[in-house]
Amino acid sequence: MPIKLPSTLPAYNVLTREGVMVMDDELAAHQDIRPLKIGLLNLMPKKIQTETQFARLIGATPLQIELTLIRMSDHEAKNTASDHMDSFYRTFRDVRDEKFDGLIITGAPIEHLPFEEVSYWDELCEVMDWTQTHVHSTFGVCWGGMAMLHHFHNVPKHMLDQKLFGAFRHTNLAPASPYLRGFSDDCVVPVSRWTEVRQAEVEAAGLPVLLGSDVTGPCLIEDPAHRALYILNHFEYDSDTLKQEYDRDLASVQVEGAEIEVPVGYFPNNDPAQTPANRWRSHAHLLYGNWIAEIYLTTPYDMDRIGQEQTDLRG
Repeated sequence: MPIKLPSTLPAYNVLTREGVMVMDDELAAHQDIRPLKIGLLNLMPKKIQTETQFARLIGATPLQIELTLIRMSDHEAKNTASDHMDSFYRTFRDVRDEKFDGLIITGAPIEHLPFEEVSYWDELCEVMDWTQTHVHSTFGVCWGGMAMLHHFHNVPKHMLDQKLFGAFRHTNLAPASPYLRGFSDDCVVPVSRWTEVRQAEVEAAGLPVLLGSDVTGPCLIEDPAHRALYILNHFEYDSDTLKQEYDRDLASVQVEGAEIEVPVGYFPNNDPAQTPANRWRSHAHLLYGNWIAEIYLTTPYDMDRIGQEQTDLRG
């Protein structure tokens, strides 16, 4: 089954060319099934790139997905055209009376700020509390996951002396988890952040770590009590996303003598002149496909019941 997207959304043509099954509103209306309603709260500056990345992953399952693009109500995007935002995004204020089977909260390039100093923090706290009554399963990504860990469990984020940047190998710590169904014993995950959460503090909060690395720390964390997953790294990245970030960092260096490190384990032979190979795509599809499958197995058919049942509906 396809993912339902407006035919004028840039992701529609991109995913069609890639062979991802997509459908517009007219075709979806002829299917007598209830699609899974998934929201994407997009906090990233490159909105179009990010929405395409996540649509690609959640649209690759056998289920029909209805994707709703959401933005913070009073925060204006600076890097995406206003007509795109007006045409395809709804504010949280506009959707907060609705129910969703799933919600993805993306990362945001504001790691250096304490959570409470983020301009939209109060509304994001409202969003996170709202997920407990209006969303069946929430997926917090990178800063979005750290924000949820801080909000629900008071797990702090810690600034790093050096950016964790590259494609790092991670260990499968919970092979029996339904979210890691089909995973290898280890896998490569793109990492790009200046902050970390620490294993001991996550464990002290009673949260199981599903994927982790001795170098980069916890990667995928489950929060059953809040029906949530937190991934602190970027399975959704395209093959060249880390290269784009590396090129951007090189271009933005203004301090004489400053050095930008080449992403670890990313370019062949550690040579930025060579084309990087994507070594995480299959596991990215597995993870988000497993998340969608778990939602399908456990979400109420009657969406009014979402948020009323706190236990695993599989019994």
